[in-house]
Formats: sequence, C-alpha cells, structure tokens
Amino acid sequence: MTLVTTGDILARERAVLAFNVIQLEHAEAIVRGAEAANRPVILQISENAARYHGGLAPITLATLELARTAGIDAAVHLDHAENEALVLEAVELGATSVMFDAATLPDDENVARTAAIARAAHEQGVWVEAELGAIGGKGGAHTPGVRTDPAEAASFVQATGVDGLAVAVGSSHAMTSRSASLDFALIAELAAAVPVPLVLHGSSGVADADLVRAVESGMRKINISTHINGIFSRRLREVLAADEALVDPRKYLGPARDAVAAEVERLLGLVA
Repeated sequence: MTLVTTGDILARERAVLAFNVIQLEHAEAIVRGAEAANRPVILQISENAARYHGGLAPITLATLELARTAGIDAAVHLDHAENEALVLEAVELGATSVMFDAATLPDDENVARTAAIARAAHEQGVWVEAELGAIGGKGGAHTPGVRTDPAEAASFVQATGVDGLAVAVGSSHAMTSRSASLDFALIAELAAAVPVPLVLHGSSGVADADLVRAVESGMRKINISTHINGIFSRRLREVLAADEALVDPRKYLGPARDAVAAEVERLLGLVA
C-alpha cells in the first residue's frame, strides 16, 4: 500500500472518507482506523491547522510519513486553502491532492485563480478540488441555506479544469449534532450534470443513514472533522476526570486517539 492521490482512490472506489488532521494523534488514529477497516482513506490538513502549528511543513511532513508507511492506500490533502502560496507549498511538500477555496471571491476571479492553481497542481500530478462561490450562492457553497445549481456547477468545472467539486446540498461546517437534512434529489442531479467527483463538506452533521444515502445518490468524497474531534475531546475529558493527578499526556491522548481510530473504522465500514 502506498501514498496515492484522491483521484487514484476514486478511480476504484465508490466513495472515500476524508478526515481532518489537527495534531499527530489525529493522523495516527485515522491511519489505524483505516488499517483496521482495510479501506483507503484521505488525511486532510486545513489552512487553519497549518496556522495552529505555525506553518504547513511540520504537520504535513509527519502526516505524509504516516501515509507512506500505512497498511492501506492513503492520500494527503490540503483542505480549504484560500492562499495560493499555501497550495503551492503543499504541492512542493508532497501532498497528493489540494483544495483551493476561492468561493468568497467574485465568480470571474474564483474561476481565473482556481484554473491557475489547477494547471500548476496538475503539472505535479496533484488532484485539485474547488468550491463554487458567488454564482452558486452568496459567501460560498457551504453558507447555510445555499444550494448548488447543477448547470452552474458543470460550467465552473469546465472553466477551471478541477478534478473534484465541493457542493452545497444541505450540510454545513462545524455542526456538533448530526441533524443536517440533505437534498438527495439535488445530489443525484449534480452527479448527473457534473463530470467530476462531488465532495460533501460538513459531513459531521450528517447521520449514518444519510451518509450512506448520499453516497448512493452520487456523492464521492465525504469530509469529516468536527465529529471525530468531539469523540477525541469527550474521551480525553473522561480520562482526566477519572484521575485528577494524571499529568502524562500519553495517558490521556492515547485513549482519545484510540477512540477516534475506532470511529474511523466504523465510519469507513459504512461506505465499503
């Protein structure tokens, strides 16, 4: 097994789950869970995570090493980068796919800048995801209440040459309850109209049954972050509450990591 692109995985899988890495324990948990499920996986690092670490290189290089030595195929993806320089740095570091997010820009500028990133990334064999912005709805595709228009989405993909498109079908970022109501008919319309894989952001807010139905309707890449962060945090609190004298981080981060690994394994089984 090896480090691959998101496109490599989707060439042979109906769908793939992508989990966000904030710290090393996240990356370890995601890989362990994927190995236990014997399923490919995407490890994502966001612009916010890079900012937290004071730069992209430390967390990306560590995640790349874990992906290269994993017992399953894994992609390392830069998620929601609004800065072109960060995207190009991720490509240089060895990330195998990237998302350039210019969704808050005027449509013409989004198209031009996204197309330029796609060309540069493709020269290095890197898979590119993007997000339709103002033309598809207000401040970005994942503004609450926004829905992506299939014709506009198809036009955006043709104009930019991207390999995957994040679409708005009812989910939103940072949901802590799994209560999102997805528009499955729209997912099917988008899948028929758009010639590249569809990406569901904000999937932490989507219940298990709806994740399965979203894939059946045509969603290909499913992004999950807040949900596993909640599992990590709750387990960590349990361990610390049980022993107020505990000071060794390994003794509370380890159980939190194990809890995330178990949930990654379970979730990957949903789309097998």
